[in-house]
Amino acid sequence: MRLILNVFSLFIVSLCVACQPSEPAAAPAQTGEASAAQPAAPTAADAAAFVRDAERRLEELGQYSERVAWVYSTHITDDTALLAAKASENMTAAQVELAGQAAMFSKVEGLDADTERKLNMLRSGITVPAPSDPEKIAEQAKIGAELSGMYGKGKYCPSEGECLGLSELEAVIDNSRDPAELLEAWNGWRTVSPPMKPLYARQVELANEGAQELGFEDLGTMWRSGYDMPPSEFPGELDRLWGQVKPLYDALHCHVRARLNEEYGDEVVSSDGLIPAHVLGNMWAQSWDNIYDLVGPEESDAGYDLTAILNEDGFDAVSMVKTGEAFFTSLGFEPLPETFWTRSQFVKPRDREVVCHASAWDVDEKEDLRIKMCIDVNGEDFRTIHHELGHNFYQRAYNQKSYLYRSSANDGFHEAVGDTLSLSITPDYLQQIDLLEEVPDASGDVGLLMKTALEKVAFLPFGLLVDQWRWKVFAGEVSPEGYNDLWWQLRADYQGIGAPNERPADAFDPGAKYHVPGNTPYTRYFLAHILQFQFFKALCDISGHEGPVHRCSFYGSEEAGQRLNAMLEMGREKPWPDALEALTGTREMDATAVLDYFAPLQEWLDEQNASRQCGW
Repeated sequence: MRLILNVFSLFIVSLCVACQPSEPAAAPAQTGEASAAQPAAPTAADAAAFVRDAERRLEELGQYSERVAWVYSTHITDDTALLAAKASENMTAAQVELAGQAAMFSKVEGLDADTERKLNMLRSGITVPAPSDPEKIAEQAKIGAELSGMYGKGKYCPSEGECLGLSELEAVIDNSRDPAELLEAWNGWRTVSPPMKPLYARQVELANEGAQELGFEDLGTMWRSGYDMPPSEFPGELDRLWGQVKPLYDALHCHVRARLNEEYGDEVVSSDGLIPAHVLGNMWAQSWDNIYDLVGPEESDAGYDLTAILNEDGFDAVSMVKTGEAFFTSLGFEPLPETFWTRSQFVKPRDREVVCHASAWDVDEKEDLRIKMCIDVNGEDFRTIHHELGHNFYQRAYNQKSYLYRSSANDGFHEAVGDTLSLSITPDYLQQIDLLEEVPDASGDVGLLMKTALEKVAFLPFGLLVDQWRWKVFAGEVSPEGYNDLWWQLRADYQGIGAPNERPADAFDPGAKYHVPGNTPYTRYFLAHILQFQFFKALCDISGHEGPVHRCSFYGSEEAGQRLNAMLEMGREKPWPDALEALTGTREMDATAVLDYFAPLQEWLDEQNASRQCGW
C-alpha cells in the first residue's frame, strides 16, 4: 500500500529540520512599471501547473520510498533501516514543502474543480504538520521520535522478576482468567505512558500551529477536511452511524457483562455497571473475541474447522494465495501479474529478520503488486489473504488515475474492501470451492455470528471514541490535566467500559494505545467496520443471493464484480458518495447492513437479556 514506509514513518511525519516550505514559483511578470514593484499574483493556470509538478515529484519520491520500504520490511538490518528512514525523511520534506505552497495556491480565484480538489489533498495530506519555524520543526521532530521510542521500547518492570514488554503483557490479557493477574498486566502496560503526556501536549501545540499555517482552525479540523463535507458536519455523520448500531452493541454489552459477572462475581464485574477494561481479553478492550469461551453460546458448533480442512487438503502458502486470487477472477477481474508471485513474501525466510505483519503493496503504482506475510496454514491467515488481496485489486483498479487520485474514496474504503472479502468466506463459498462437501445447517450460525460480533461490533464504539478524544484535545476543550478524565468519560459514554481501578493523577492512558503517540488517525477503522457490511450486502443483492445475509457468497458473480470494479476504479477522483453510489446505489453510508447481518444474533441476545438489567 502506498507509503508503507517503515517503523520510522510514524514520527518522521513531522521531520523536516532543514527545509522550510519554499516560496512558490513566481508567476510570469507583467510588463510595465507594475512588474518592477511586485510580481504578479498567481493565477488559476499557475495553480494547475503547480499541481502537475507536485504530482510528478511525489510520484517519483513515493515509488523510490516504497521500494526502499519493501527492502527494509523484508530484510531488516541497521543499513536498510537507515536507508528507509532517509527515504521517508525525503518524502516528508517534499510533502511539507508542497503543503505550504498548496495552502497559498488554494486562495487563488477561478480554480477548476480538479485543481481545487488536489490542492486540498496536498495541504491536508500530512498527518502531523510542522510549523515553519526551524526551531519548532526540530522540536516537533524530536518529540515525535521520543514518543515513538517510548512506546516501542516500553516495558513493565515489577518489583520481582524480569521486565515485560507489550507482547508478554498482551499474552496475559488475552488468555488469563485470573483477575489479579489480569489487573497487574493491565496496570503494568499503563506505566509506560505517563512520561508521554507533557511531550504529547507540546506536540499538540506545535501541530495545531502547523495546521493553522495551512489554513485550518486546528489539527482536528485538518483531519476532518478529507471527507468531502464541511469538517464541522463530519462528527454528526459519525454519531448518526453509531446511533444505528448502538442497540446491537448495547445488547452484546449486556450479555457479555452478565456472563463475566457469572465468571468473576460482583467484586470484579458488577451486574449493572461499567465493564472493567481488564477482563475483556484485549489490552485496550477494543475487541472481545478472546473471551468467546466465556460468553459464547453453550451449544453452537460451526460444523467444520477451516484450519483442519486446509491442512487435510495439503494447502501451503502459495495455494492459499492462489485460492484468494481465484475469488477475484471468478468475479471477472484479471489474474495478478507474474511478478506478484515472484516478488511477494509469502513465508518467513529462515536467514533474516522481516516484518511479518500482513500488508499489501503497489510498488510502482501500476502492475508491481505484492503482499507481505508470514503465512501459516490456518483459517485466520486464509481470511487475511483474501483481505490483503482486496487491497491489491483496489490498487490495480485505480492505477490509471493521476498520482493524488491513486487511493481509496476515503480512508475507510480501502480497509472496508479488504474486510468485505473476509466476510465472504462463508460455508457457501467453501462449498463452491470444494473445501466443504455440504453446507452445515443453521444450528451453528449464532456461534459464528457471536465470534464475529465480539471482534467487529465490540470494536465500533472504540473506533469512534479515539478520535473524538483527540479532536477535543486538538480544539483546546481540555487541558493536559484533564486528558485522562476525558478518555475514561468517553469510554464510559460510548463503550460502557471503565478503568478497573482509580487512575493515578499523572496517568495518560490514551498513550497506551499505539495510534495515539504514533499519531495515526483512527476514524478510518470505524468507517471501515460500517462500510464493509454495506458493501457486502450490496454485492450479495447484486449477485441474487437469497436467504440470510451472513450466509451469502457472491463468488462467481461477474455482475457483482463489475459493480465492485466500478467503485474501485474511481479511486479518489470523485467525492466518496459518488464511489459509494457506484456500488450500492446510495450516496449515504448506512449501518443498517450491520443489523441485517447480525439479525439472528440480535434475536438470540434479546432472548438471553430478557430478564437482565441492561444499560449502564
